[in-house]
Amino acid sequence: MAEPLTFEDLRGKIVLLDFWTYGCVNCLHVIPDFKRLEAEYPDSLVVVGIHSAKFDSESLTANIRQIAQRYGVEHPIVNDSDLVLMRDIWGAPAWPTTVLIDPLGRVVDWYSGEGVYEVFKPVLEVMVQEYGAAGLLDPTPIPLTPVTQELMDTPLRFPGKVLADPVSGRLFIADTGHNRLVIASLQDYSVLEVIGSGEAALVDGDFASAAFNSPHGLSLAGDLLYVADTNNHVIRAVDLVNRQVTTVAGTGEMATQRLGSGPALEMALRSPWDVLADGDSLYIAMAGSHQLYRLDLTRAALEPFVGNGREDLIDGPRLEAELAQPSGLALHAGYLYFADSESSAIRRVDLAAGRVETIIGPVNAPRARLFIFGDVDGGLDEARLQHPLGVTVAPDGAVYIADTYNNKIKRLDAEARTSTTFAGAAEDGYTDGNLSEARFDEPGGLHYAGGKLYIADTNNHVIRVLDLATESVTTMVFPNVTALLPEGAATSSPAPVTPSSGGAVLSFGEDRTLRLPPQTVAPGEGSILIDAQMPLAISSMRRRPLRCCGPAMVW
Repeated sequence: MAEPLTFEDLRGKIVLLDFWTYGCVNCLHVIPDFKRLEAEYPDSLVVVGIHSAKFDSESLTANIRQIAQRYGVEHPIVNDSDLVLMRDIWGAPAWPTTVLIDPLGRVVDWYSGEGVYEVFKPVLEVMVQEYGAAGLLDPTPIPLTPVTQELMDTPLRFPGKVLADPVSGRLFIADTGHNRLVIASLQDYSVLEVIGSGEAALVDGDFASAAFNSPHGLSLAGDLLYVADTNNHVIRAVDLVNRQVTTVAGTGEMATQRLGSGPALEMALRSPWDVLADGDSLYIAMAGSHQLYRLDLTRAALEPFVGNGREDLIDGPRLEAELAQPSGLALHAGYLYFADSESSAIRRVDLAAGRVETIIGPVNAPRARLFIFGDVDGGLDEARLQHPLGVTVAPDGAVYIADTYNNKIKRLDAEARTSTTFAGAAEDGYTDGNLSEARFDEPGGLHYAGGKLYIADTNNHVIRVLDLATESVTTMVFPNVTALLPEGAATSSPAPVTPSSGGAVLSFGEDRTLRLPPQTVAPGEGSILIDAQMPLAISSMRRRPLRCCGPAMVW
């Protein structure tokens, strides 16, 4: 629709307001619930996302559009960047919070937490019957153009993690947005294998028929590649010799309560984000339960390894420590490192002593530790990160992290507890060059191998290569890129801007800049066509709903 969407447009519809922020794993857990309800009540229900950012990076409209594309969110979203709607008008107590409004504009119910489908399904069933019988439901479709329709057929889509293996000369990529894995040559980056049908599903089988749902973390153990199949809530094993994919942990259902111990295939998991194999152990960053888990590969048994399940930043004995959405793993010299994203911290487990310690993060703050973040280099007490998702350790002990929401690669000294910016800048972008010139866009994973960092540059849909010797960043280009594209699609990867190229700059508001490399055209008359599709917006809420004396009126 050409005009901004207002609540007047929603009169005659049942409305669910979803107060969320995209770095919150609990908010991601309810997205499938909303999709399910939207599919069951397409003519009666409208979901409106109220994105009320926790992190600075999450407040940018361009980043919210990216996350809507990544998770297939097709309903309208308000950018409540200053939390006016969440705090001042509606008083939503937590992320996620859902508000149910009837076709007359009256608030029917509030609910904070996961399990949205189970809570609202029976209520919606009655509302559709009763309001429909009374003639108060308007079945007229509201014309909307989802941002998911703007996605291009890029070779990779929102790659989440990457793993380099110099021994076999292979690079393994979690092509998260395409629900598949890609294996490429480390020598010339040619595509060697594509694993997965691309369908978002849980299917075991051969490379062509197997299916994943937003895979992230990867770990290689001999001829087995372990995969954190995040949205399926399972761990998969890929037999690279026999070309088979099997499920080794999880039931395919998301756990709804605190995890315990038990047979691996009988335990429901919660958003496993990364895996790391070490001998008979497979460590799992269980982002959704704020713990690290251990899978005993010999006994096929799961047990909590780090964290008591409460979300916070507290060090101590490994089973008493408190974590906040761990999302990346690395192992070096007897320490298991992990990126603790919601606490904006990098932490490690001393495997011999069984204790957790924080390298960088506000662990010494007396309160509100999960809300202390930023982009500051320095020592433990002054340094700040912003939702890091990836960590890797070089042989010399240098710790490199994907400081995701700061769009940077940072280097940490684990013993001195110091952090320094290594590559990138606070503003997002897509530029190759030296360390200060390079630009990234929410890098989600990285891995050290052979003097290089391989970086999953998630929102740029590419893999970047940072050469530590030359201190330069380049973009990996597949010479046989057609192996990754649908039949008939364009055959070129996104082209980064190089610092020496100059080029035109087109600005779209203060939070998105599109840089074009120089173009050579023939002389004579011509034209430039700019096809700009503006995002839909909801104008504003009218007033704070009253919580007493009958249902509140919204319009």
